[in-house]
Amino acid sequence: MSEGRPPACGPEAAEVALVVLAHPQPGSFSHAVARTAARTLAAQGHEVRFHDLYAEGFDPVQPVVEAGNDRSCDPLVERHCEDLALASVIVVCHPNWWGQPPAVMKGWIDRVFRLGTAYRYPEGVGFDGEPVGLLRARCAWVFHTSNTPPAREQAVFGDPLARIWRDCVFRLCGVNDVRRRTFGPMASSTEDQRRAWLREVEQGLAAVGPADRPVLSGYLPRSR
Repeated sequence: MSEGRPPACGPEAAEVALVVLAHPQPGSFSHAVARTAARTLAAQGHEVRFHDLYAEGFDPVQPVVEAGNDRSCDPLVERHCEDLALASVIVVCHPNWWGQPPAVMKGWIDRVFRLGTAYRYPEGVGFDGEPVGLLRARCAWVFHTSNTPPAREQAVFGDPLARIWRDCVFRLCGVNDVRRRTFGPMASSTEDQRRAWLREVEQGLAAVGPADRPVLSGYLPRSR
């Protein structure tokens, strides 16, 4: 795995897979999911670019000088933008906090899914118009943990993470194949359940295949 390393050039260059993790506890199940995802994708020949936002000290606060949202003086942000733009597969792992990703991941979206990297406006169209997605990724996977049973999440809260990742982030930026899986309730989960969930991650990402194969449709997440 590499963190921000420039890609190889020429016809033998590996397809880039971006794995982004946001969880403050190093021993969390989100970490186990991210490691499993990275290992599975690397085994298929992808060049995995792995980012643990907490471990990297990623700053989620967008400074005033980035008001234009098209460049940054922070080299870590620039590295993330490069990896996002190159990625053919994107995997995101985080817990469900208040129906949202952790603040560090929201700041990652704010600073990295930026104008000119993730989207643009057609010539003659203002910021009140409809943007055009720029991301080259052929699929995005979102794995998150929760202590809320899926039925209650849907019935009471309306599953806000589905709207955030599928509609507000990835599809707006050009990634139409968005797959999501919620694991939980974590508080009452057993070791056997967790091992089975990690096998789901491995089996699901195995369907992505190498760069010269389309994403298979046989694996579907259990939650929308």
